[in-house]
Amino acid sequence: MDERIVTNHELETDTFEKNIRPDSFDEYIGQTDVKENIKVFVKAAKIRKTNLDHVLLYGPPGLGKTTLAHIIANELGSNIKTASGPTIEKSGDLAAILSTLEPNDVLFIDEIHRIPRYIEEILYSAMEDFKLDIIIGSDGQSRNIKIDLPPFTLVGATTRAGDLSSPLRDRFGIVSKLEFYTDEELTKIVERTARVIGSKIEKTAAHEIAIRSRKTPRIANRLLKRVSDFALVEGSDKITLDIVKKSLERLKINANGLDSTDVEYLMSIIKKFNGGPVGIESIASSIGEEATTIEDVIEPFLLQEGYVKRTSRGRIITEKTYREFKINEQKTLFDYDEM
Repeated sequence: MDERIVTNHELETDTFEKNIRPDSFDEYIGQTDVKENIKVFVKAAKIRKTNLDHVLLYGPPGLGKTTLAHIIANELGSNIKTASGPTIEKSGDLAAILSTLEPNDVLFIDEIHRIPRYIEEILYSAMEDFKLDIIIGSDGQSRNIKIDLPPFTLVGATTRAGDLSSPLRDRFGIVSKLEFYTDEELTKIVERTARVIGSKIEKTAAHEIAIRSRKTPRIANRLLKRVSDFALVEGSDKITLDIVKKSLERLKINANGLDSTDVEYLMSIIKKFNGGPVGIESIASSIGEEATTIEDVIEPFLLQEGYVKRTSRGRIITEKTYREFKINEQKTLFDYDEM
């Protein structure tokens, strides 16, 4: 699959995200309820002079889970160590991470749902009792290692909370779901990011980027960066509404944030399967994508916004999609012109 600009998953070109990341709760825009609650819990932990309870952040990619983890560490005045679930393959990998922690450090594990189950079991005692109890080595030469750990806070992030085992999920004292952003919140984020990177932007231009950003800050910031490139090459010292519209048209992102991949997916169901219902495997074959890619990357926004419905019989195109492409629902699949 080609690299999509409007995917909410992190891309290699998103390295600038680290430079624009807010440092405090006050600078963090959106997720008001989650932010305010965690703010209270952090203050309480500081007053008690104890470590903060372990925190689980879940929700779609690109909504600020990593940023929030860094802010928690900053607000606690602690160091943050980061890891990713898929990279923790052996007990030794986990031991290497945990043994470097200092009192009240924050350990951030992204994609925590992808940690192998037997590694999870080692994590239980680390989270509950701050003890590491592992067996290393092969049969016949194995040995048991017990290490006392300093009090620390584990911040786990996941896009699939349902994939976490109950024992692991139950060990998080603070569980928070991050929601999609409003256009107003995204407009503020675009304006803030523009200031941080030294770009001037009109309010209407920031709002136009916001409404095409699929309710996701990561996409909003990525689009701003691409649009600022167009503005720079055009010799404009300010990002205007006209520049935004021209730039996003060239990037094939329409007024509602749909791109060519979304259109291909939706039109495949309409043209080849008469609007559905159709199974995910059939759609995958028709557009040459993996079923998991469709479920994890393509569908979340389309389902959230009501362009497609997921039923027990398969995917069904909604009235909203027919209106979007100005298609009469009563037509047969032989009546459509190529789009």
